[in-house]
Amino acid sequence: MKYAVLFAMLVCAITQANVNILPTPGKIVPATGFYKVGAGAEIGLDGTFSNHWKITFQPLEKELGDEGYQLEVAESGVTVRSNTEAGKYYALVSLKQLEGLATDGKIPCVNIEDQPKYGWRSFMIDSGRQYQKMDTIKGLLDRMALLKMNVFHWHLSENDGWRVEIKRYPNPTEIGAFIANGLEQHGFYTQDDIREIVAYAAERHIMVVPEIDVPGHSVAALTSYPELTCTGTAPHNYSPYLYCAGRESTYEFLFNVLDELCELFPSPYIHIGGDEAPKKDWKNCDLCQARIKELGLKNEHELQVELTNRLAKHLKSKGRKAICWGDVVTLPGQELEDNVVIHWWNYQRSKDKALREGIRRGMKVIANPNRYTYINFPQKHPWRGYKENRLFDFQTCYEKNPGDIRHPTAGEAKALLGMGTCLWTDHNLTEEWLDRRIFPRAFAMAEQMWSTAQHLPYEEFRARTYARESWLSGMGIGGDWAEEY
Repeated sequence: MKYAVLFAMLVCAITQANVNILPTPGKIVPATGFYKVGAGAEIGLDGTFSNHWKITFQPLEKELGDEGYQLEVAESGVTVRSNTEAGKYYALVSLKQLEGLATDGKIPCVNIEDQPKYGWRSFMIDSGRQYQKMDTIKGLLDRMALLKMNVFHWHLSENDGWRVEIKRYPNPTEIGAFIANGLEQHGFYTQDDIREIVAYAAERHIMVVPEIDVPGHSVAALTSYPELTCTGTAPHNYSPYLYCAGRESTYEFLFNVLDELCELFPSPYIHIGGDEAPKKDWKNCDLCQARIKELGLKNEHELQVELTNRLAKHLKSKGRKAICWGDVVTLPGQELEDNVVIHWWNYQRSKDKALREGIRRGMKVIANPNRYTYINFPQKHPWRGYKENRLFDFQTCYEKNPGDIRHPTAGEAKALLGMGTCLWTDHNLTEEWLDRRIFPRAFAMAEQMWSTAQHLPYEEFRARTYARESWLSGMGIGGDWAEEY
């Protein structure tokens, strides 16, 4: 009897190693035998699959949320159980991963039950500093789909460039999209381009959330319309210019931009930035100081909160929520509108203060602490303009991310909307470098966002992750995973 149990455990371990799906499913029960994958069998990331697969779809008989599924692989065929198209899609993504590691065209029989830890699992690309081609953006969405990430956070404005066409205001794309002079820093997305990306993402059950940064990181917009600065003159460098919060024309411009964004993006969320806004210009601006006095505000930070609240109210009138970087809550100030979501990022300076303030104020929070989730940061050695205090490797990302809260308190569980990872493109992070920054750390992020399974030891998780490298390479994905980058 003892040997039978040991043999069963060995078979289970071997089978689970073969069932290498990442993020790790919540429950994997090995079965006997193998399913023979038919020649020419394919599963597309748009949710389609060839008729060489023997797949049956059935409703779920238990509650696994909007994205949960059951996947049964038997010798006779595959059964997918889900109650939503999203659940069906993620089952097919898991099946695609199994097919990718098939041996002699066979995949092990197995029963899988799975659902995500969080409903918000975001990946951000910074298209403001560096412009990426349409095919590159679609490729990023494909990579997200393979990792079961479901929110594409698209950073579309920066000091270096304005990237989204706004019909009412031509200058940001005629001027602001071309103010920087580095490689891949010129260009913008037409409204037809935006609609194409939104549709492509929707096929992959990915929501696109645009970001227009306000009031800082806005030199491209302010160069296009200098009358929106405090001085009324165009910026002469990248800092510290802000939109003038004392000019009513600033609000008119931003309201109109948000109106067009709401028409382009069906997402219930619009990101309005709010980070790294030095207030020197506001301190010296008669209009801003008059607005502070008129409203009975204490300082320039409260003026930024007032600006944020006006934009949030405008979005609320359109049935949308406003996402803001955590800077808006890390200093004392008035309450924010109830449709504001806090994006916690600045761990290096403020640790988890944005999270704690969000909890205290009863707000939703996205966990995205920079030291452990900004995958543009190098892994082991300083690179280009990045210093040693920005380094974190795959193991650190997997084991030490403070945003990966495995045993949340009641307050944390209520506040956390989900988790995010960011790929900023400062220091001229051109397209050829994107995959080398994304992989392998994106696997660690995806595991933390999705998996409800027991946390795997790092060495086992690393082995499972690196087992995917050649499979991804075969699809033209992944680049060089050398950890010294």
